[in-house]
Amino acid sequence: MILSNRAQGYIFVIITMCIWGGFTLLSRLSAKWHIAAWDLTALRFALAFLILMPILIYRKDTSFLWKKEPLILALLGGVAYCMTVYSAFYYAPAAHAAIFLNGCIPLCTAISAYLLFRFPFDRNTWLSLIIMIFSLLVMGYLLAQQSHHPFGLGDGLFLLSAMIWGTFTVLLKQSSLSAWQAMCSVAIWSAIVYIPIYILFLPKHLDDAQWQHLAIQTLFHGVLVVIVATLTYVEAIKRLGAFKTGSIITLAPFIAAVLAAPLLNEPLNIAIVCGLIGMGIGALQPWRWFAALKQ
Repeated sequence: MILSNRAQGYIFVIITMCIWGGFTLLSRLSAKWHIAAWDLTALRFALAFLILMPILIYRKDTSFLWKKEPLILALLGGVAYCMTVYSAFYYAPAAHAAIFLNGCIPLCTAISAYLLFRFPFDRNTWLSLIIMIFSLLVMGYLLAQQSHHPFGLGDGLFLLSAMIWGTFTVLLKQSSLSAWQAMCSVAIWSAIVYIPIYILFLPKHLDDAQWQHLAIQTLFHGVLVVIVATLTYVEAIKRLGAFKTGSIITLAPFIAAVLAAPLLNEPLNIAIVCGLIGMGIGALQPWRWFAALKQ
């Protein structure tokens, strides 16, 4: 039986959602398994490099790597993003990642597009901005009732990660690279730049973690996140469109944040729930769904 393009699109969306949701849970779990952010970053890009570079050499398809775009994208979406986001999970729970990272990415992308290329905010972006700011204010007020320091280093790192990813997304959209070329560029150049620095200068704590945990994290981040999720995401966009695909997949980190409560024994109080709901609405923009249904 041959599936329709729409059915194939939803299959690709489900695969991507599972991987993106797993990214939130496993990244937080890496901190509990005593795997340092710089170790996980090195393992991720080393494995991806060992898989992708032989393929490119075999296909004699390496010319695109020697442009400035791949290097810039790798420094932002590869090295800088991984170091900040993996470090953030050491200081903040998964629910905070859904709020300050995934919830803020659409907003940071819109801001980066305006600052870099003067793309104006549309009505939907302004509405999202208002909802997100209001949600953060409510969440901050509720958290302040429980602690004099409601936000910590992890939240700041998640927000910085969202800014980096938003800038990366805008530059990627303006580049001439295909999805395959962009994915290979980030993985390969990140390995070339980061791994020598890691070997020569950064502390290594691989002995602090069990080899089974290292293997799980390396395979998941090096293969599923870097390679598989990128390709399934692009294939889903081809079949369902960017808005529908992005809206559905954005749910994954928020679902992961809820699952983190029983799976990782992380707190999920009323303040965090308010933040999740508000940032989820701002990121998903459900009013656009209703408008599309009326047409």
